[in-house]
Amino acid sequence: MAGKDLSAPLGLGKRKYFNLPLGLIGAGLLTVLVTTGLVWIGVVDDPLGGEPTATVPLERSLDGLSSRDFGVVEIRPSLPEGARDPSAANPAKQQALGPRFEPKPLSSSDAPGPHPDANANAVANGLSVRADARVTEPGPHGPLPKVSDSGLRPIDVYARPANQSFASIPKIAIIVGGLGLSQTGTQTAIEQLPAEVTLAFAPYGASLDRWMQRARLDGHELLLQLPMEPFDYPDNDPGPHTLLVSHNAREMDERLSWLLSRMTNYVGVMNYMGARFTASQEPLEKLLAAITDRGLMFVDDGSSSRSLATPTASGLRTPFSHADLIIDDVPRPKDITARLLQLEGTARAQGVAVGIATALPVTVELLAKWSQDLDERGLQLVPVSASIDRTMR
Repeated sequence: MAGKDLSAPLGLGKRKYFNLPLGLIGAGLLTVLVTTGLVWIGVVDDPLGGEPTATVPLERSLDGLSSRDFGVVEIRPSLPEGARDPSAANPAKQQALGPRFEPKPLSSSDAPGPHPDANANAVANGLSVRADARVTEPGPHGPLPKVSDSGLRPIDVYARPANQSFASIPKIAIIVGGLGLSQTGTQTAIEQLPAEVTLAFAPYGASLDRWMQRARLDGHELLLQLPMEPFDYPDNDPGPHTLLVSHNAREMDERLSWLLSRMTNYVGVMNYMGARFTASQEPLEKLLAAITDRGLMFVDDGSSSRSLATPTASGLRTPFSHADLIIDDVPRPKDITARLLQLEGTARAQGVAVGIATALPVTVELLAKWSQDLDERGLQLVPVSASIDRTMR
């Protein structure tokens, strides 16, 4: 009996313990915590408790560019082929399949200042860094080259002047293409190659306008590469907006206006691939007629023995140049060196020679070394516009 009497109050106490109002207690604790947090935020100056922060001022800089244009690297996701970049609110600035990085920023000392008219649009080396209003018109996708009312052409305005002091010296023009698709390759080519080397930009690169400015500030003459249909298209696809032999006049004009608006300040265009297109008389005539009407030159990269570009350009009086050989078709140092020696021989034999190359590291390095003592070997390096037959200018 004594055992029963002692256990009774213990059982009763246990039942009372579990019947306490736990919900009310929890709500009270939560109220205290919330109240304490609000008081802390209201009283303490740094509610983040000393977490590191940084303030970056966004100021307008020269020529209406923001600080983003001069000091921030933008990394963008890859786009499927032919897709539009949803971040490009302005179709004129749409960039397709471009590199993932922005080019080396221009310093404030490099950036061109405002100019009152087109004649003042130049830097110390005499090359413009903005589109000249006299030879530019608005297009559906951006600015397009044109011949001015007075007959001034983009090739007249944007060509790099060539030294004509020694007209009898054999001349060599070098074109390095594929620029704009790689930050490192483009920047290295611009910085290391002599100013006389012509740079050809692919239309699919991002920030081509600023790459153009950097190249012009360093004195380079520019070309724009046009993707054209090869014989094995579409298995071998030059990319979106490729010019096809099956295009009607409207389709050709649409694609060409998109391509030509990718950048400004170029003297002409050069085919990228396009063995079938350049071997097809009618579409090639239409293209070269449009190029001529816009005051540009055409460069045949020499990759196809079936190209009809030379006689077609002659018939239309298109400013024209033809590559004599591809310098780095075999990208090994000894093969590139042999090709350069062959190019020298061609220049001595016919007075002018044109070589095509890509912006491979080995190519850029060898071209930079090869050009250092070119004048001592009795040769002159010239921009590609200087290789045009003067009767066609």
